Amino acid sequence: MQENYLAKWLSGDLSEEDLAEFKKSDSYASYQRLKQVSDTLQAPDYNTDTVLEQLKKERIENTPKIVALNPYRNFLRVAAAIAILLVGSYFYFNSFNTSITTEVAERGEVLLPDNSEIFLNADSKISYSKKDWNQKRNVSLEGEAFFKVAKGKKFTVSTDQGTIAVLGTQFNVENRDGFFEVTCYEGLVRVIHNNKENMLPAGNTFLVINHKIVDAGQPNSTKPSWMNNESSFEATPLSFVFAELERQYKIDISLKNVDEKLLFTGSFSNTDLNTALKSISTPSRIKYKIEGDNVLFYAENMP
Repeated sequence: MQENYLAKWLSGDLSEEDLAEFKKSDSYASYQRLKQVSDTLQAPDYNTDTVLEQLKKERIENTPKIVALNPYRNFLRVAAAIAILLVGSYFYFNSFNTSITTEVAERGEVLLPDNSEIFLNADSKISYSKKDWNQKRNVSLEGEAFFKVAKGKKFTVSTDQGTIAVLGTQFNVENRDGFFEVTCYEGLVRVIHNNKENMLPAGNTFLVINHKIVDAGQPNSTKPSWMNNESSFEATPLSFVFAELERQYKIDISLKNVDEKLLFTGSFSNTDLNTALKSISTPSRIKYKIEGDNVLFYAENMP
């Protein structure tokens, strides 16, 4: 994008051809949103004609600076517009959600404004609005997190596969591609999936695998196993087990003659890779080879 596109766009001097080119740039969408915010703001009254008249009375019109009155007036308009844009950008960017992300093989802990706690598993992200928190306790989740919610107004967790609503309780949500699981450890959780409401008392799990609701076992502890450095599964396709193994250890897994739909019940350690590989391969009757950060799983009858 040319450097003078922004000034010309703000002053309305861009040609149709330049405007079309400007709209193709990566920056245009951000500038457009900022301009919408700045349009709601008002700059102080500034009468350039009055100022110029005063300057004339002081005989400044005889100096070389007065030769370019119109360009100077255009410059003032652009400068004022940019100033308003900067003020608008301050309010705009400060209204953004707060986001916290964990990388592969990393965990995180978040303390919300109401002292609710969120524990993030590997490769997960939450976002929420600090500005509106007292009016609307809402968290957006990608990945997996354990929630310890302080009592108060309704607390909601939004995912692309469903919404979870509570008042004050403890629960775990896993929202991965093709996998959606909510487990209530304390209190009562309301899960809305495909516009249907499911009430989940403590000690129960709501599970959806590949868009199908499946029966899930009851949790045998007061918090999810991953918080105790283990990943546990109940009749779960191996494809999801392998995906979790990659997230916990930052490795790449490849398969040879292995049925990813094979159901796996068990757990693996999140702190010892060799132990984890044996915990998966032995009950699944498959073998593995490690080469650096790559792990190959293959069937026992493979040459």
